Amino acid sequence: MSDDTLTRSLQKVARQDRPAFRQVYSLSAAKLAGVLTRMLRDRAEVEDALQDVYIKVWQRAAQFDAARGEAMGWLVAIARNVALDRLRTRPESRGFSHVSPRPGADADAPDPTASLPAQGPSAEGRLMAGDQARRIVDCFDELETDRAEAVRGAYLQGLSYQDLAQRHAVPLNTMRTWLRRSLARLKECLDE
Repeated sequence: MSDDTLTRSLQKVARQDRPAFRQVYSLSAAKLAGVLTRMLRDRAEVEDALQDVYIKVWQRAAQFDAARGEAMGWLVAIARNVALDRLRTRPESRGFSHVSPRPGADADAPDPTASLPAQGPSAEGRLMAGDQARRIVDCFDELETDRAEAVRGAYLQGLSYQDLAQRHAVPLNTMRTWLRRSLARLKECLDE
């Protein structure tokens, strides 16, 4: 898939072009479903989240700026944000048990028996997240520069193996090997 095609289609979606929206969907749905599946690990929730992603794409396509990044990277960022929002609202992530709404209660009305979510991460949680972020950066620094860039391109920008192989001027199988070995090294480093 060419990111140029996806970019042009997104620009048309910004003008509310429905055929272009269908093309954006067909070019990106598999990739975004993969991102959501890795994060959410629940098929039904992935399907709902994917719908949320494309609603946001339809509403925010005018905010996409090709000069600031690639179209697939922009779409992956939306998918990641949707997944993170869903993960934050899961009852187990808030430390509260789930309270089902009362039978016959208005689904849109706030449930007075529901617990209020925590107001953000605790100080300990922020310190742990900071330590983990530093460890990740340190582990990335142990990779060769081109390998680290390839991993970032694949998993943060949503680039395909083919796009990365072209960017780094290496054969496709070499890129697959780079990514597989780099991920293994990162996992090893983080497990230490």
